[in-house]
Amino acid sequence: MTIREGDLVTRKSYGCDVFFRVETINEDKGIAELSGEDLRLYADAPLSDLVEVSNTEREDNEKEQKRLEDHSTRLFRQDYQVLKEKREYTSTNGYRQQMAYFEMPGRVLHIDGDPYYLKKCLRVYEKLGVPVLGKYVKEDEMPEVVPNLVRHVRPDILVLTGHDAYMKNKGSEDELKAYRHSGHFVRTVKEVRYLIPHLDQLVIFAGACQSHFELLIRAGANFASSPTRINIHALDPVYLVSKICFTSFMDRVNVWDVLRNTLAGSEGIGGVETKGILRTGMPYNKP
Repeated sequence: MTIREGDLVTRKSYGCDVFFRVETINEDKGIAELSGEDLRLYADAPLSDLVEVSNTEREDNEKEQKRLEDHSTRLFRQDYQVLKEKREYTSTNGYRQQMAYFEMPGRVLHIDGDPYYLKKCLRVYEKLGVPVLGKYVKEDEMPEVVPNLVRHVRPDILVLTGHDAYMKNKGSEDELKAYRHSGHFVRTVKEVRYLIPHLDQLVIFAGACQSHFELLIRAGANFASSPTRINIHALDPVYLVSKICFTSFMDRVNVWDVLRNTLAGSEGIGGVETKGILRTGMPYNKP
């Protein structure tokens, strides 16, 4: 069977463990460029190593991904309810005053190197009630494009993600040259931190599958992937920043609390203690 661009495939050499979308095919070299269907991973493989995913496998994968998404959404909503009850207690002076209040959650600028994942993430942001502006920008264009977007949008939280991969044949885990797009993410974080150096003035998440976690944190990211160089799920950045959006600016976000809703967990994402973003105000006048 002929493999075409856009097909859903797996790699025989890796035990058909990850579903990929075929991005481009080099017929002369017999190689296909692949991007993860559910994981933020980029890879290439010989066409002879690829197996097209059957309709049954596709349907089973969609069901499993929906189950994982629903699980993380449920955890997030449980956390949100706890945060909301705490805000209500504080805003009403221990329930002694019945003054109506309004909320101003953090605004997110989500920059994604994959337009398919961007749409998927925006759908979940909307479901969770997070104010967000999403932009598709190729990873290698981010260092030049993103600083101007930050100046214009003035977000509270910046997400820099897309696809990445650690390539053992290019060097050790400590060497930036061994990563497909970590260098672009690192440069972008540095450029943005020249504009906004304070970690609590702009919260930054940066990285994708197998990204160079240590250099991203050193560059100025509050949270990044991937401490153990594992793959992260396409929606992991969404759940992480949504928790920060709805945490009061009076509270600090415990790193584990913010990671527990992600699918990759602490092996795939890490970070530093960070203040919440949400502010409450009053009175609230109903329209």
